[in-house]
Amino acid sequence: MKKKILITTGGGDCPGLNAVIRAFTKAARRNGNYEVWGSYEAYNGILSDPVEIVKLTREKIAGIHVKGGTIIRTTNKGNPLEFPVQNPDGTWKKINRAQELVDKIKAQGFHAVLNIGGDGSQKIGLALSKLGLNVVGVPKTIDNDLTATDRTFGFATAVQIASDCFDKLVTTAESHHRVIIMEVMGRDAGWIALYTAIAGGAEICLIPEIPYSIDKIVDTINRRYHKGRGFVNIVISEGARPKGGSVYGKKAVIAGDTHIKYGGIANQLRYELEEAGSKGQVRATILGHIQRGGTPTAFDRILATSMGVKAFEMMKDNTFGRMVSFQNHALTSVPLEAAVSKYNFVDLDHYLISTARKTGVSFGD
Repeated sequence: MKKKILITTGGGDCPGLNAVIRAFTKAARRNGNYEVWGSYEAYNGILSDPVEIVKLTREKIAGIHVKGGTIIRTTNKGNPLEFPVQNPDGTWKKINRAQELVDKIKAQGFHAVLNIGGDGSQKIGLALSKLGLNVVGVPKTIDNDLTATDRTFGFATAVQIASDCFDKLVTTAESHHRVIIMEVMGRDAGWIALYTAIAGGAEICLIPEIPYSIDKIVDTINRRYHKGRGFVNIVISEGARPKGGSVYGKKAVIAGDTHIKYGGIANQLRYELEEAGSKGQVRATILGHIQRGGTPTAFDRILATSMGVKAFEMMKDNTFGRMVSFQNHALTSVPLEAAVSKYNFVDLDHYLISTARKTGVSFGD
C-alpha cells in the first residue's frame, strides 16, 4: 500500500510555493511508493467538515513551478493552536485544536505532513510533531527572517520586484526634483529594504533594526538640493520606526488573524518630512502585496525545487521533526526547535550594512 503524504502551505503566499509542491510530488511519484495530497488553506482543509483536500496528480502539478501563489491556497487565520471559535453572543474565543487535527490527519490515513511555511507555520509544525505527527518543514517567507537557513525561497523574487519598481521611481524623482519614498514589506526584519536600497542606489534606507531620526533624514535630503534642484529616493521597511516611537500599524479585525497590520509608514514619513522642512516635494509609494505575487525568479524556482526534493528524501528516510535548510550553498536539515529558536533580524555588523554606509546610504541614525 502506498504511503499517503499531506502537503500544507500556511501564512502569506510566496513565489516558489508551487515549485516546492511540484518537486516533492514528482519525486514521490518517481519513487512509486507514495501518494501526495494537499490540504486547502493550510490545516483548515483537514479541520473542515467535510475535509477539503485534493490528490496532487500529474495533471494538477504540471507546469505550476512558474506560477506565483499556491494551488492549494493558504491562510494566516487558521492556527490550530489558537483556533477562532465564535460564541453564541457573537464574541470570539480561541481554542487549541492541535490534538484533534493530529487525530484527523491520522484518521485520513496520512503517514506524514510536509509543512511549508514561515516562522509561525514552523512553530505549528513543531507543536504537531510533539503530539506524535510525522512532520517535515520547508522554510518559506519573502522576509528572509528564519535564522536556521541562509535563504528562504521567495525572498529573491520580492527583492527583484522591489528593485524593478525602485528603478522606475528613480527616474520620476530625478525628473521632478522630488523626494520619493518607497515602502516595502518586512515586518520586523529589514532584509528586503536593505537589499533593494543597495541594488537601486537609494540615498536613504530605513529598517526596523535601526530607529531613525527625522532631523537626520531631513539633513540628508537638504544636502542633496541646490537652488531647488536635486532628488532623493528612500526605501523604507513597513516595520521601520522613529527613535522613541513605535511601528505604524493596527490590530487585525478579522477573527483568527493575530498579526498587527503594517502598512502606511511611507505616507506617515512623507507628512513628517513636509512638516520638518524637506526642500523637495515628497511623494510616497507603497508596494504592498505586489512583492508577493507573480512568477518566481529562476533562483527561487531552483531553490524551491531543490527544497521540495530534499523534503521528500527526508520523508523517505523517516527523518521527521526537522526543517529543510539551505546553508553554505548546500541543502541540509535542522531540528524544528532550532528553526524557530531565533528570529533573523538584520545584524548591525552585517557586511551589507557596512556596504551601504560606505557607498553613502543613510539609515537615518
